[in-house]
Amino acid sequence: MEASGQDMTFLEHLEDLRWTLVRSAIAVVVGMVTAFLFIHDVFNWFIMGPTRADFITYRVMCKLGRTIGIGDAFCVSDMVFHLQSNTPQMEFMMSFSIAFTVGLIAASPVVIWQLWKFVAPGLKEKERNAVQGHVFFIMLLFLLGTAFAYYVVAPMSIQFFGSYSLSEAIEKRPTVDSYVSLLNSFLLWTGLAFELPVIMVFLARIGLVGAAFLRQYRRHAIVGVLIVSAVITPPDVVSQILVSLPLLLLYEVSIFLTARAERRQVAASAATVPGPVR
Repeated sequence: MEASGQDMTFLEHLEDLRWTLVRSAIAVVVGMVTAFLFIHDVFNWFIMGPTRADFITYRVMCKLGRTIGIGDAFCVSDMVFHLQSNTPQMEFMMSFSIAFTVGLIAASPVVIWQLWKFVAPGLKEKERNAVQGHVFFIMLLFLLGTAFAYYVVAPMSIQFFGSYSLSEAIEKRPTVDSYVSLLNSFLLWTGLAFELPVIMVFLARIGLVGAAFLRQYRRHAIVGVLIVSAVITPPDVVSQILVSLPLLLLYEVSIFLTARAERRQVAASAATVPGPVR
């Protein structure tokens, strides 16, 4: 019989952690190697996708503009976007950076599951029950966050930066590493930011916060969301708003889910209270 988290010694915990990290690393390496084998396709179709005028986001925005009667105001007819590599090794190093990010995103369900299996035995029963049913949603929200970053935040930011200019004398030629680093930060940090509802529900179910608390400090949360958005996005208002809006929506979803969890706990407690003895 496998020992519980409380029965394991310190060295056994270290051994368990080692194998958790090994299994997670193997999953990431497999995803990374797979991405590296197809690195040219990954770069041209995935990484450079938001820089092309026929990208799905731009086509949807164009169709939306025509539907609401403003013509081609939202259409992107042409995007002149050139990257430069100013050191001999830059493209080679960026291949590893791209492969790692793609591999990490692809392996994220495995990594999250492995971390849960490591943490779960050390939690109290109440804490373990609070998280266990939400592991799938942790995986899903991270992937939804990366998808939102790729299809909304990245193309809108690229469009903003591409159209903003201080002078016609300035020629825009960003380097490969600056563009890849920008896209990587969008994908990973927005994915993590989308975990907000799960964190709030977990804190509510273990009794640290409640729906009333979240409503009371809504204004503080708005300021916090704006700060987080400013940290994980470039210093422009467009990107900050694009990330802030879904995070604020997720905060409201967190309040709803927290209130529902509280109602269920009250109902469960009432069901366990014995009736009067006759």
